[in-house]
Amino acid sequence: IFSLWSSITPFFLIAALIAYVRSSSLRVIQCRRRTSSFSTTPRGKDNHILLSSTATLSPSLPRSSISSNKPPPNLPLQNRLAAGGASRALTQFLIYPIDALRTLAQTRDHRTLADVGATALVRGCATTSSFGLFIGSIQFGIFGATRAFCGPVVASALGAAVSCLVSVPQEVIKQRIVTGIHSGFREACVMIYRKDGITGFYSAWRPTVANNVPFVVSTFSANDFMKQRILVAKRRRQEADESSLSSNELTIAENVAVGVVSALIGALITHPADVVKTRMMTQASSRQVPYSSTMDCVRTMYEKEGMKPFYSGFLQRSFYMGPLWSIQFAINGRICKSLEQWNKEGRVVRKD
Repeated sequence: IFSLWSSITPFFLIAALIAYVRSSSLRVIQCRRRTSSFSTTPRGKDNHILLSSTATLSPSLPRSSISSNKPPPNLPLQNRLAAGGASRALTQFLIYPIDALRTLAQTRDHRTLADVGATALVRGCATTSSFGLFIGSIQFGIFGATRAFCGPVVASALGAAVSCLVSVPQEVIKQRIVTGIHSGFREACVMIYRKDGITGFYSAWRPTVANNVPFVVSTFSANDFMKQRILVAKRRRQEADESSLSSNELTIAENVAVGVVSALIGALITHPADVVKTRMMTQASSRQVPYSSTMDCVRTMYEKEGMKPFYSGFLQRSFYMGPLWSIQFAINGRICKSLEQWNKEGRVVRKD
Protein backbone atom coordinates (compact mmCIF):
# COMPACT_ATOMS: atom_id res chain seq x y z
CA ILE A 1 0.00 0.00 0.00
CA PHE A 2 2.79 2.41 0.92
CA SER A 3 4.67 1.64 -2.32
CA LEU A 4 1.50 2.26 -4.33
CA TRP A 5 0.88 5.53 -2.52
CA SER A 6 4.43 6.71 -3.17
CA SER A 7 4.18 5.89 -6.87
CA ILE A 8 0.83 7.53 -7.60
CA THR A 9 1.37 10.69 -5.55
CA PRO A 10 3.29 12.58 -8.29
CA PHE A 11 0.45 11.90 -10.71
CA PHE A 12 -2.03 13.54 -8.32
CA LEU A 13 0.16 16.64 -8.14
CA ILE A 14 0.67 16.73 -11.92
CA ALA A 15 -3.10 16.41 -12.46
CA ALA A 16 -3.74 19.25 -10.02
CA LEU A 17 -1.15 21.41 -11.80
CA ILE A 18 -2.73 20.70 -15.19
CA ALA A 19 -6.16 21.61 -13.80
CA TYR A 20 -4.85 24.92 -12.49
CA VAL A 21 -3.08 25.80 -15.74
CA ARG A 22 -6.18 24.96 -17.72
CA SER A 23 -8.39 27.05 -15.44
CA SER A 24 -5.97 29.96 -15.79
CA SER A 25 -6.01 29.77 -19.59
CA LEU A 26 -9.79 29.62 -19.65
CA ARG A 27 -9.91 32.65 -17.39
CA VAL A 28 -7.76 34.61 -19.86
CA ILE A 29 -10.05 33.58 -22.73
CA GLN A 30 -13.14 34.66 -20.77
CA CYS A 31 -11.61 38.07 -20.01
CA ARG A 32 -10.79 38.58 -23.71
CA ARG A 33 -14.33 37.66 -24.73
CA ARG A 34 -15.78 40.05 -22.16
CA THR A 35 -13.49 42.86 -23.34
CA SER A 36 -14.41 42.30 -26.97
CA SER A 37 -18.13 42.26 -26.12
CA PHE A 38 -17.78 45.60 -24.30
CA SER A 39 -15.98 47.18 -27.28
CA THR A 40 -18.75 46.16 -29.70
CA THR A 41 -21.65 47.25 -27.45
CA PRO A 42 -23.47 50.38 -28.75
CA ARG A 43 -23.45 53.55 -26.66
CA GLY A 44 -26.60 55.24 -25.47
CA LYS A 45 -27.46 58.93 -25.48
CA ASP A 46 -25.92 59.41 -22.05
CA ASN A 47 -22.59 58.14 -23.45
CA HIS A 48 -22.49 55.21 -20.99
CA ILE A 49 -21.78 51.69 -22.17
CA LEU A 50 -24.93 49.57 -21.96
CA LEU A 51 -23.84 46.44 -20.20
CA SER A 52 -25.56 43.11 -20.64
CA SER A 53 -27.66 41.60 -17.86
CA THR A 54 -24.99 39.01 -17.21
CA ALA A 55 -22.50 41.56 -15.86
CA THR A 56 -21.69 41.15 -12.20
CA LEU A 57 -22.12 44.83 -11.35
CA SER A 58 -23.48 47.48 -13.70
CA PRO A 59 -23.97 51.25 -13.55
CA SER A 60 -27.56 50.64 -14.64
CA LEU A 61 -28.33 48.54 -11.57
CA PRO A 62 -30.25 50.15 -8.70
CA ARG A 63 -28.22 51.59 -5.85
CA SER A 64 -29.69 49.07 -3.40
CA SER A 65 -28.51 46.11 -5.43
CA ILE A 66 -25.00 47.54 -5.75
CA SER A 67 -24.58 48.21 -2.04
CA SER A 68 -25.97 44.85 -0.99
CA ASN A 69 -23.43 42.31 0.20
CA LYS A 70 -24.88 39.34 -1.63
CA PRO A 71 -22.40 36.46 -1.98
CA PRO A 72 -21.60 34.96 -5.36
CA PRO A 73 -23.45 31.82 -6.48
CA ASN A 74 -22.58 28.77 -4.40
CA LEU A 75 -20.53 26.04 -6.01
CA PRO A 76 -21.51 22.40 -5.65
CA LEU A 77 -19.69 20.59 -2.85
CA GLN A 78 -17.62 18.47 -5.24
CA ASN A 79 -16.32 21.64 -6.92
CA ARG A 80 -15.30 23.15 -3.59
CA LEU A 81 -13.53 19.93 -2.63
CA ALA A 82 -11.61 19.86 -5.92
CA ALA A 83 -10.61 23.54 -5.76
CA GLY A 84 -9.56 23.40 -2.11
CA GLY A 85 -7.61 20.19 -2.47
CA ALA A 86 -5.77 21.22 -5.62
CA SER A 87 -4.82 24.65 -4.26
CA ARG A 88 -3.51 23.23 -0.97
CA ALA A 89 -1.47 20.40 -2.51
CA LEU A 90 0.10 22.62 -5.17
CA THR A 91 1.05 25.31 -2.69
CA GLN A 92 2.58 22.88 -0.21
CA PHE A 93 4.56 21.25 -2.99
CA LEU A 94 5.95 24.58 -4.23
CA ILE A 95 7.12 25.94 -0.87
CA TYR A 96 8.07 22.68 0.86
CA PRO A 97 11.75 23.70 1.34
CA ILE A 98 10.72 26.69 3.46
CA ASP A 99 8.65 24.42 5.70
CA ALA A 100 11.63 22.09 6.06
CA LEU A 101 13.76 25.00 7.32
CA ARG A 102 11.01 25.92 9.78
CA THR A 103 10.95 22.37 11.13
CA LEU A 104 14.72 22.29 11.65
CA ALA A 105 14.68 25.65 13.46
CA GLN A 106 12.09 24.37 15.94
CA THR A 107 13.78 21.09 16.88
CA ARG A 108 15.06 20.54 20.39
CA ASP A 109 18.70 20.34 19.26
CA HIS A 110 18.26 23.23 16.78
CA ARG A 111 19.38 21.17 13.81
CA THR A 112 20.65 22.74 10.61
CA LEU A 113 21.14 21.60 7.02
CA ALA A 114 24.71 20.70 7.94
CA ASP A 115 23.31 18.05 10.30
CA VAL A 116 20.72 16.49 8.00
CA GLY A 117 22.01 17.35 4.51
CA ALA A 118 20.63 19.65 1.83
CA THR A 119 18.38 16.86 0.49
CA ALA A 120 16.18 17.41 3.55
CA LEU A 121 14.74 20.42 1.74
CA VAL A 122 13.01 18.17 -0.80
CA ARG A 123 12.98 14.76 0.90
CA GLY A 124 9.37 13.50 1.03
CA CYS A 125 8.16 16.59 -0.81
CA ALA A 126 5.73 14.96 -3.26
CA THR A 127 4.37 12.25 -0.99
CA THR A 128 3.70 14.41 2.06
CA SER A 129 2.36 17.29 -0.04
CA SER A 130 -0.25 14.93 -1.48
CA PHE A 131 -1.94 14.96 1.93
CA GLY A 132 -2.82 18.54 1.06
CA LEU A 133 -5.37 17.23 -1.44
CA PHE A 134 -7.44 15.99 1.49
CA ILE A 135 -6.59 18.78 3.95
CA GLY A 136 -7.55 21.53 1.52
CA SER A 137 -10.70 19.69 0.41
CA ILE A 138 -11.87 19.33 3.99
CA GLN A 139 -11.08 22.89 5.08
CA PHE A 140 -12.45 24.75 2.05
CA GLY A 141 -15.31 22.29 1.53
CA ILE A 142 -16.64 22.53 5.09
CA PHE A 143 -16.05 26.29 5.25
CA GLY A 144 -17.92 26.92 2.00
CA ALA A 145 -20.77 24.56 2.89
CA THR A 146 -21.39 25.86 6.43
CA ARG A 147 -20.39 29.53 6.37
CA ALA A 148 -23.85 30.74 5.32
CA PHE A 149 -25.61 29.45 8.44
CA CYS A 150 -22.74 29.01 10.94
CA GLY A 151 -20.68 32.13 10.28
CA PRO A 152 -16.98 32.23 9.32
CA VAL A 153 -15.64 31.49 12.82
CA VAL A 154 -17.62 28.30 13.45
CA ALA A 155 -17.29 27.16 9.83
CA SER A 156 -13.50 27.51 9.86
CA ALA A 157 -13.28 25.78 13.26
CA LEU A 158 -15.23 22.80 11.93
CA GLY A 159 -13.01 22.58 8.86
CA ALA A 160 -9.84 22.81 10.94
CA ALA A 161 -10.96 20.19 13.46
CA VAL A 162 -11.96 17.62 10.83
CA SER A 163 -8.84 18.25 8.72
CA CYS A 164 -6.67 17.27 11.71
CA LEU A 165 -7.55 13.66 10.90
CA VAL A 166 -5.25 14.07 7.89
CA SER A 167 -2.94 16.92 8.88
CA VAL A 168 -1.60 15.26 12.06
CA PRO A 169 -0.28 12.14 10.24
CA GLN A 170 1.11 14.41 7.53
CA GLU A 171 3.06 16.46 10.08
CA VAL A 172 4.37 13.38 11.90
CA ILE A 173 5.67 11.78 8.69
CA LYS A 174 6.99 15.00 7.17
CA GLN A 175 8.88 16.20 10.22
CA ARG A 176 10.50 12.85 10.87
CA ILE A 177 11.67 12.70 7.27
CA VAL A 178 13.02 16.26 7.36
CA THR A 179 14.93 15.75 10.62
CA GLY A 180 16.52 12.54 9.34
CA ILE A 181 14.78 10.10 11.68
CA HIS A 182 13.58 8.23 8.58
CA SER A 183 15.07 8.31 5.11
CA GLY A 184 11.82 8.40 3.15
CA PHE A 185 8.03 8.20 3.13
CA ARG A 186 7.76 4.43 2.97
CA GLU A 187 10.28 3.82 5.74
CA ALA A 188 8.60 6.42 7.94
CA CYS A 189 5.17 4.84 7.55
CA VAL A 190 6.45 1.29 8.16
CA MET A 191 8.58 2.15 11.17
CA ILE A 192 5.95 4.31 12.83
CA TYR A 193 3.31 1.62 12.40
CA ARG A 194 5.59 -1.16 13.64
CA LYS A 195 6.60 0.76 16.74
CA ASP A 196 3.37 2.47 17.81
CA GLY A 197 0.61 1.27 15.51
CA ILE A 198 -1.99 3.67 14.19
CA THR A 199 -1.64 5.86 17.28
CA GLY A 200 1.95 6.59 16.25
CA PHE A 201 0.65 8.68 13.35
CA TYR A 202 -1.24 10.82 15.86
CA SER A 203 1.58 11.53 18.30
CA ALA A 204 1.45 15.08 19.65
CA TRP A 205 -2.09 15.43 18.38
CA ARG A 206 -3.05 17.69 21.28
CA PRO A 207 -0.58 20.50 20.49
CA THR A 208 -1.28 20.00 16.79
CA VAL A 209 -5.01 20.54 17.28
CA ALA A 210 -4.26 23.40 19.69
CA ASN A 211 -2.21 24.98 16.90
CA ASN A 212 -4.24 24.12 13.80
CA VAL A 213 -7.75 25.01 14.96
CA PRO A 214 -6.97 28.54 16.25
CA PHE A 215 -4.68 29.15 13.29
CA VAL A 216 -7.23 28.14 10.66
CA VAL A 217 -10.02 30.00 12.50
CA SER A 218 -8.00 33.22 12.74
CA THR A 219 -6.70 32.90 9.16
CA PHE A 220 -10.06 32.14 7.53
CA SER A 221 -11.91 34.69 9.68
CA ALA A 222 -9.36 37.44 9.02
CA ASN A 223 -9.35 36.58 5.31
CA ASP A 224 -13.15 36.64 5.15
CA PHE A 225 -13.35 39.94 7.05
CA MET A 226 -10.73 41.70 4.92
CA LYS A 227 -12.24 40.32 1.72
CA GLN A 228 -15.69 41.68 2.61
CA ARG A 229 -14.21 45.08 3.53
CA ILE A 230 -12.41 45.31 0.18
CA LEU A 231 -15.54 44.35 -1.75
CA VAL A 232 -17.63 46.91 0.13
CA ALA A 233 -15.03 49.59 -0.64
CA LYS A 234 -15.14 48.63 -4.33
CA ARG A 235 -18.91 48.96 -4.43
CA ARG A 236 -18.80 52.33 -2.71
CA ARG A 237 -16.28 53.55 -5.27
CA GLN A 238 -18.61 52.44 -8.03
CA GLU A 239 -21.52 54.28 -6.45
CA ALA A 240 -19.44 57.45 -6.43
CA ASP A 241 -18.24 56.95 -10.00
CA GLU A 242 -20.90 55.32 -12.15
CA SER A 243 -18.58 55.16 -15.16
CA SER A 244 -16.31 52.66 -13.41
CA LEU A 245 -16.81 48.92 -13.27
CA SER A 246 -16.48 46.90 -10.10
CA SER A 247 -16.42 43.21 -9.28
CA ASN A 248 -17.68 40.85 -6.59
CA GLU A 249 -14.35 39.05 -6.41
CA LEU A 250 -10.78 39.91 -5.46
CA THR A 251 -7.97 40.20 -7.95
CA ILE A 252 -4.96 37.89 -7.69
CA ALA A 253 -2.88 40.65 -6.10
CA GLU A 254 -5.61 41.36 -3.54
CA ASN A 255 -5.95 37.66 -2.73
CA VAL A 256 -2.20 37.40 -2.18
CA ALA A 257 -2.09 40.47 0.07
CA VAL A 258 -5.09 39.39 2.13
CA GLY A 259 -3.70 35.86 2.41
CA VAL A 260 -0.32 37.06 3.68
CA VAL A 261 -1.81 39.36 6.32
CA SER A 262 -4.34 36.80 7.57
CA ALA A 263 -1.70 34.04 7.73
CA LEU A 264 0.71 36.25 9.69
CA ILE A 265 -2.05 37.05 12.19
CA GLY A 266 -2.70 33.34 12.68
CA ALA A 267 1.01 32.52 12.92
CA LEU A 268 1.60 35.14 15.60
CA ILE A 269 -1.23 33.78 17.73
CA THR A 270 -0.43 30.07 17.44
CA HIS A 271 3.35 29.85 17.08
CA PRO A 272 4.08 28.59 20.63
CA ALA A 273 1.77 25.61 20.07
CA ASP A 274 3.49 24.94 16.74
CA VAL A 275 6.90 24.78 18.45
CA VAL A 276 5.60 22.37 21.09
CA LYS A 277 4.07 20.21 18.36
CA THR A 278 7.34 20.06 16.42
CA ARG A 279 9.38 19.16 19.48
CA MET A 280 7.00 16.38 20.46
CA MET A 281 7.00 14.91 16.95
CA THR A 282 10.78 15.08 16.42
CA GLN A 283 12.14 14.28 19.88
CA ALA A 284 13.23 10.84 18.65
CA SER A 285 16.09 12.60 16.87
CA SER A 286 17.31 14.20 20.12
CA ARG A 287 19.74 12.63 22.60
CA GLN A 288 18.11 14.39 25.52
CA VAL A 289 15.55 12.87 27.89
CA PRO A 290 12.23 12.57 25.99
CA TYR A 291 9.23 14.62 27.02
CA SER A 292 6.64 12.52 28.81
CA SER A 293 3.66 14.64 27.77
CA THR A 294 2.66 17.92 26.19
CA MET A 295 2.61 19.70 29.56
CA ASP A 296 6.02 18.26 30.41
CA CYS A 297 7.34 19.66 27.12
CA VAL A 298 5.95 23.13 27.90
CA ARG A 299 7.24 23.07 31.48
CA THR A 300 10.71 21.82 30.50
CA MET A 301 11.08 24.41 27.74
CA TYR A 302 10.09 27.24 30.06
CA GLU A 303 12.25 26.15 33.01
CA LYS A 304 15.42 25.41 31.01
CA GLU A 305 15.21 27.85 28.09
CA GLY A 306 12.75 30.57 29.06
CA MET A 307 10.18 32.14 26.73
CA LYS A 308 12.45 32.64 23.72
CA PRO A 309 12.24 29.07 22.29
CA PHE A 310 8.44 29.31 22.09
CA TYR A 311 8.96 31.65 19.15
CA SER A 312 11.95 29.88 17.62
CA GLY A 313 11.60 29.50 13.87
CA PHE A 314 8.97 32.25 13.69
CA LEU A 315 10.73 33.97 10.80
CA GLN A 316 10.93 30.71 8.82
CA ARG A 317 7.31 29.91 9.61
CA SER A 318 6.22 33.38 8.52
CA PHE A 319 8.01 32.95 5.20
CA TYR A 320 6.20 29.61 4.87
CA MET A 321 2.70 30.45 6.12
CA GLY A 322 2.45 33.76 4.26
CA PRO A 323 3.01 32.27 0.80
CA LEU A 324 1.17 29.05 1.74
CA TRP A 325 -2.11 30.76 2.47
CA SER A 326 -1.82 33.67 0.07
CA ILE A 327 -1.07 31.41 -2.91
CA GLN A 328 -3.64 28.91 -1.68
CA PHE A 329 -6.40 31.53 -1.45
CA ALA A 330 -5.42 32.95 -4.85
CA ILE A 331 -5.38 29.55 -6.59
CA ASN A 332 -8.59 28.47 -4.87
CA GLY A 333 -10.35 31.66 -5.95
CA ARG A 334 -9.18 31.25 -9.54
CA ILE A 335 -10.27 27.61 -9.74
CA CYS A 336 -13.64 28.36 -8.13
CA LYS A 337 -14.28 31.14 -10.64
CA SER A 338 -13.42 28.86 -13.54
CA LEU A 339 -15.63 26.10 -12.16
CA GLU A 340 -18.51 28.58 -11.84
CA GLN A 341 -18.08 29.48 -15.51
CA TRP A 342 -17.92 25.82 -16.52
CA ASN A 343 -21.13 25.13 -14.60
CA LYS A 344 -22.88 28.07 -16.29
CA GLU A 345 -21.76 26.95 -19.74
CA GLY A 346 -22.85 23.40 -18.96
CA ARG A 347 -26.32 24.57 -17.93
CA VAL A 348 -26.64 26.62 -21.13
CA VAL A 349 -25.63 23.63 -23.27
CA ARG A 350 -28.16 21.37 -21.53
CA LYS A 351 -30.92 23.93 -22.05
CA ASP A 352 -30.06 24.18 -25.76
